[in-house]
Amino acid sequence: MKRIYVVGTADTKGEELAFLADAVAATGAAVCRVDVGTRNATVPVDITAKEISGHHPDGVNAVLGGSDRGAAVAAMGVAFARFIQSRNDIAAIIGIGGGGGTSIITSGMRALPLGLPKIMVSTLASGDTAPYVDVSDIIMMPAVTDMAGLNRLSRVVLHNAAQAISGMAARPAPPPDGKASIGLTMFGVTTPCVTAIADQLRSRYDCMVFHATGTGGRSMEKLADSGLFSGIIDITTTEVCDLLLGGVLPATQDRFGAIMRTRLPYVGSVGALDMVNFWAPSTIQERYRGRLFYEHNPNVTLMRTTADECRQIGEWIGARLARCEGPVHFLIPEKGVSALDVKGGAFFDPEADAVLFEAIERTIQPNNTRCVTRLPLHINDPEFAQAATAAFLDIARH
Repeated sequence: MKRIYVVGTADTKGEELAFLADAVAATGAAVCRVDVGTRNATVPVDITAKEISGHHPDGVNAVLGGSDRGAAVAAMGVAFARFIQSRNDIAAIIGIGGGGGTSIITSGMRALPLGLPKIMVSTLASGDTAPYVDVSDIIMMPAVTDMAGLNRLSRVVLHNAAQAISGMAARPAPPPDGKASIGLTMFGVTTPCVTAIADQLRSRYDCMVFHATGTGGRSMEKLADSGLFSGIIDITTTEVCDLLLGGVLPATQDRFGAIMRTRLPYVGSVGALDMVNFWAPSTIQERYRGRLFYEHNPNVTLMRTTADECRQIGEWIGARLARCEGPVHFLIPEKGVSALDVKGGAFFDPEADAVLFEAIERTIQPNNTRCVTRLPLHINDPEFAQAATAAFLDIARH
């Protein structure tokens, strides 16, 4: 039987944890009380901190019994994430916490599939929540008052949170329409291409387009790892530029990792590899002064990648894709990789592009499952979108 997991640090937030669990149970939902504290619990729980700690790679003693609270909190976060991934009875999850509890609990929430209801009632919910939410679908709910004993306001907040999580669990979203889903990456400078591809495939696939801003690529790959995709059309790999050259919209070192792990059919290209993203000109690193820039808007400045940088970018992408065992078809548009990289455009540089293309071809190590195709087209030409669509349909059939 699936249950709603109610999670908190039962050593410091025991009263609030018990109240929240009772409020969820009062809706008729099955409840599992989980302790992620690092000291003795003050209220009864169903899953103890010791049981959670046993999931740490170095065992219980790596989490409990030490004197360094910061180290214990970090270790408990690792253990809780591993514990969560071992469970198959979670209908929804709700957590309460201050700084330490929020860090621990959201570590586990981020490990859960997208779509499974997640609410974090936190004293940190009205600030910068990016470190806690990342690319997940956690709902951060402000606690308003500190969690130092129940009061008239905290009772209302926790009651409302209980009603919310119970409603989500009781009435899950209807199943999809039956079409398989695919992920696509897009930037403003590759929009014509990706829009055309999605239009051509929408009758067969649920096309989910992700803005290639670092978080977009990570969100797409998280969905791939969650088993929600049947394939990827990764036209816009620009996040690699920011990763390698210090831009503000970077991928992580795990870019393309989901493609390796899942072996999904993958069509990729070089979209927007001619640019690195920075904020306003005054924020650009001193080492890049004097380079070729384009002001996208007052807050975003683009820098043209050089031939040497293109070689580095191409080799990094090729080496990653060479480790993919699923079907990979990489397309190279020889006449330009973005709306700015076109004859007469601000970033038109055929020599730099040629170095990029050669580096990818050389390092991707084509074989019977990986191939690279050059096309005498610009990335935003309608014919390129048609070729990408045909390439995907071909490898998706096999």
